Amino acid sequence: MDFLRPASWEEALAAKAEHPGAVPIAGGTDVMVEINFDHRRPERLLDLNRVGELYEWEVGERSVRLGASVPYTKIMENLRGELPGLALASHTVASPQIRNRGGVGGNLGTASPAGDAHPALLAAGAEVEVASVRGTRMIPIDAFYTGVKRNALAADELIRAVHVAKADGPQQFSKVGTRNAMVIAVCAFGLALHPETRTVGTGIGSAAPTPVRARVAEEFLTAALDEGGFWDNGKIITPSVAKQFADLCAAACNPIDDVRGTASYRRHAVGVMARRTLTWTWESYRGTAARTEGVA
Repeated sequence: MDFLRPASWEEALAAKAEHPGAVPIAGGTDVMVEINFDHRRPERLLDLNRVGELYEWEVGERSVRLGASVPYTKIMENLRGELPGLALASHTVASPQIRNRGGVGGNLGTASPAGDAHPALLAAGAEVEVASVRGTRMIPIDAFYTGVKRNALAADELIRAVHVAKADGPQQFSKVGTRNAMVIAVCAFGLALHPETRTVGTGIGSAAPTPVRARVAEEFLTAALDEGGFWDNGKIITPSVAKQFADLCAAACNPIDDVRGTASYRRHAVGVMARRTLTWTWESYRGTAARTEGVA
């Protein structure tokens, strides 16, 4: 196995262009597991650890540009206010050692439906910045996942960064696992309220062949909040609306039975998480609105 070690982003792109089959490795928390269990034996590894810009982030006026290798720990410590959903998801990633090494770029590159970052990125409407020697392009997060552990990257492209809009409202993340740490999600759910546009975003993990949004549920809740005047009056969301939202989120799933859980359990759990995260985010929104606008 050859080991390529570019010292800059330009060298990394050149190496990937020359060797399209080279497997990128940064944190290595997914790749090394596959190699250790002999599930993968690539001819070449492309080590990106010396590419410093991949570990940088930039907070702009409207969005955060997050380098592909920024560790989950840094997201938790530095971006909790701007990216609360992703920060919450980062807390659930494996162990402290892995949170210190792994980053969102690795989750995206692996494209496992169980990746912890995916629901939060979907709910926030992120974009993935990818590049090759041919140039740079932005891929909407909805279009990035193309199948089970498959993504929209061309053979010569690398993930450079993720662009995520700064939160303009409460966000939540919930995950079901067989234990409290070091666990692959049985299923996961992310929810983001967007008061500026009066819309909601969702993300579902480990309950379909790819991470998915519950689009019908989003449309239903957006309409229900608007028609009921909830954004303005700050009232508690009615149980019927919360239940319908939860049912539609569960219906968006296309899960399988496996060693971690059954398909029926996953659907049920996603519905429960959808209802609970809606309750939590809306209570947070009502509290903020009451402080800033005097909503009772």
